[in-house]
Amino acid sequence: MKAVLRALFSDIGRILLCALLMSLSYLPPLRFAWYFDIIFRAMALLVIGIPVFYEAIRGILRRDLLDEKFLMSVASIGAFALGEPLEAVAVLAFFTIGEMFEHYAVRRSRDSIRSLMKIRPDTATILRDTEECEVDAEDVEPGDIMICRTGDRIATDGVIISGDGDLDCSMLSGESLPVSVTVGEEVQSGAVVLRGILKIRAIRIAEQSCAGRILELVESASERKSKEEAFITKFSRVYTPVVVILATILCLVLTIFRILPFGEAFRRALTFLVISCPCALVISVPMAFFGGIGASASQGILFKGGNVFSPLAKARTFIFDKTGTLTSGEFELVEAVCPTMERDAFLSLVASAEYASNHPLALAIKKAVPDVKAPDEATERAGYGVIATIDGACVAVGNRRMLDEYATTKAIGLPADTRGVLYAIRDGVLIGYLRVSDNIRDGAKRAFGDLRSLGAQRLAILSGDRKESVATVAEALGADTYLGELLPEDKYARLEEYIEGGERVVYVGDGINDTPSLARADVGVAMGGIGQDSALEVSDLSILTDDLTKLPTAVRIARKTITIAKQNIIFAIGIKALVLILGALGYATMWIAVFADVGVCILAILNAMRTLYTKKN
Repeated sequence: MKAVLRALFSDIGRILLCALLMSLSYLPPLRFAWYFDIIFRAMALLVIGIPVFYEAIRGILRRDLLDEKFLMSVASIGAFALGEPLEAVAVLAFFTIGEMFEHYAVRRSRDSIRSLMKIRPDTATILRDTEECEVDAEDVEPGDIMICRTGDRIATDGVIISGDGDLDCSMLSGESLPVSVTVGEEVQSGAVVLRGILKIRAIRIAEQSCAGRILELVESASERKSKEEAFITKFSRVYTPVVVILATILCLVLTIFRILPFGEAFRRALTFLVISCPCALVISVPMAFFGGIGASASQGILFKGGNVFSPLAKARTFIFDKTGTLTSGEFELVEAVCPTMERDAFLSLVASAEYASNHPLALAIKKAVPDVKAPDEATERAGYGVIATIDGACVAVGNRRMLDEYATTKAIGLPADTRGVLYAIRDGVLIGYLRVSDNIRDGAKRAFGDLRSLGAQRLAILSGDRKESVATVAEALGADTYLGELLPEDKYARLEEYIEGGERVVYVGDGINDTPSLARADVGVAMGGIGQDSALEVSDLSILTDDLTKLPTAVRIARKTITIAKQNIIFAIGIKALVLILGALGYATMWIAVFADVGVCILAILNAMRTLYTKKN
């Protein structure tokens, strides 16, 4: 019985029941009893109109008279009073159909975002006095040991202290491939354990975890309205009262000056009111931006609000940090030259000298040698390199300053390209050199090419790294300009020059040193930004992985969203303006008025839903 009542009171159920009652009112046997016609038609009006009338009355009580529910109620009751029950019911039926389309579109828009809400589990299993117990995820404290088995979702960020396995991080970053993890690695909340049993020491509470910060971003995104949405809000506040006044004036003028009888003048005013309802604008434009936020969220791209779309869509200047953004920040050995020794022996000698160093370049060299022998003694000189004693020989490995100070003889010639070069000196003799390079991220070159095809006029790199390293990356990616050895304030100053020169600037970075530039840019983009609180806080857009190809995708989504929003504004205002004029002159019937309102609204909603469909890379 409950299911039947629920079906009857649903939108579709009310529409079908309304159609049945209207059909009964036109049956020939009932036409001899005129009051039966009226009863059935009144029942049809009530069945389809009760939700609208209820909202209109609530609006009156809240002193918010001039919304679409009020306009529809006046128009339908007025048409019924004038002896046009079919038109009265049709106005409300089509309005209900329009709302059904709206609700469907909103559900589709929310689906992409709602899926994110699943990333934070409700409970977690933790160790308490060597016993496992289940607690609410919000109750997990830093230091607690979580037990995560295959199929479990990690409740909060932590460090693995026991076990190894594979994680599904697709809900966080859009990355479809499993991520292998082991002891000592940090894992993020929201990831699902695909294989293994992990003991994880929590390092954050749930609200401050990766998943918590993502949810906070998504939930607050709708509060930051675009200028198009702000325009519609202001427009509807002025527009609706104006058209109600105009409809009243129209009725009075036509009646007072005896141009039309009162009944016809009143009908024309009602038609004018139905046409004027701003549903298409008020619903479809915000929906376009909501759909854009949902489409991007499903691809691991988080817009902080609708106000980010327009500047990103218009941007033609893209500035990138280098280390950690364009490059992985992990160095690898790409060349080793030593004419007097075999390559393996040379690498073992250099790796032994670097044995105790944790410098990124030293780590890259040691990674290339399976077994590194400890030196007899070693000293690290900041800004130079290392000096070690190995089997009685003095071995120095370092940069050009180290070479100039320690090498008295050169057994080999110096390389023509000195970028990323470390020199090896034994007992004062230059015996060889090594070249270490910072890996350019997969997809960086493709991202630069995609941005070019999207109309980017300047692709620049501003980095605190050495000029030689920056030049190497810039040449590989085809950047227009590049600068190295910049402090954060230097990056900010150069960014300021571009902005004051009239350029719309997008800055892409990943670390704390990028925070001032991310805040100053027209659009600040945090790459893999969930790991850096400061970068995430000040950025306008966050890409949850280190996949740079998502940046062109974000630009495409922004442009598509802005285009659709503008299409809806022009389409809705244009059609309404035309039909309002026709209605005032008496050339638009109530049926045309219904199309101008509900029909235009449905078409605009369907157009807005296109923002949900943006192809992934």
